[in-house]
Amino acid sequence: MTEATIGTSAFDRDTAVTAQGEGVYGADLSAQWTIGHAVNGGYLLALLGRALGDALSHPDPFTITAHYLTASRPGPATVRTTAVRAGRTLSTGAASLLQRDEDGREVERIRVLASYGDLAALPDDVRTSVKPPQIPPYENCLGARDGMDPSAVPPITHQVDLRLDPATVGWAVGAPSGRGEMRGWFGLADGRDHDPLSLLLAVDALPPTAFELGLSGWVPTVELTVHVRRRPAPGPVRVAITTRNLAGGFLEEDADVWDSQDRLVAQSRQLARALPV
Repeated sequence: MTEATIGTSAFDRDTAVTAQGEGVYGADLSAQWTIGHAVNGGYLLALLGRALGDALSHPDPFTITAHYLTASRPGPATVRTTAVRAGRTLSTGAASLLQRDEDGREVERIRVLASYGDLAALPDDVRTSVKPPQIPPYENCLGARDGMDPSAVPPITHQVDLRLDPATVGWAVGAPSGRGEMRGWFGLADGRDHDPLSLLLAVDALPPTAFELGLSGWVPTVELTVHVRRRPAPGPVRVAITTRNLAGGFLEEDADVWDSQDRLVAQSRQLARALPV
């Protein structure tokens, strides 16, 4: 089977947008990227990121912040974008994703503010104190569907190639570590290499760290900010996510994404709700 390339993947097809007027795009939210009845937040952010990349004068998301207002559902959607500022180095824009409810009223699902630039034009100078996560080799990690009832597997797990560090899956056998950590290798199931848009998915594609804190309910995202630092090298990326504080029913998740050349290619922070079962 021939592996997909950037532009031919299911990810590209399912995040496609169609221009419908100045700054307005049509989209079809795919049920293949759902967990339960809700569409994955990273997938939605990548779709909005694609629309903004078309609307703005620079190609790559440098920083993008999304507020998730209401749960998105599979089906038709409209993305409305606004160019806020166009400079030589960065362009800034806003976007909203909207859907019709059961009564035909337009409901805003997500609102985004982002700055775009050209990652290829950045200097090579890197000075960092962070190190790649210590994750076992890919073949020694656990697949997202291992040991699961096939009828209970979320559709999104068929679209991604996720291999979790065994040290962070105690929750799956009723023995969460309590450390609030999740780590793993992440790729797309059809072999497509990563680009800046797929990194927006990668930061929100692992199981919630809340599982390792002993929670088992849904953990919907309230706000998610992603910083894309450079274009990733071919191959799967490693994602390390930590939570340091769960209080009042809310928790934060900090994610670092490393490419196959041990380069930090993306970072994120999100605020999420920890809902009871």
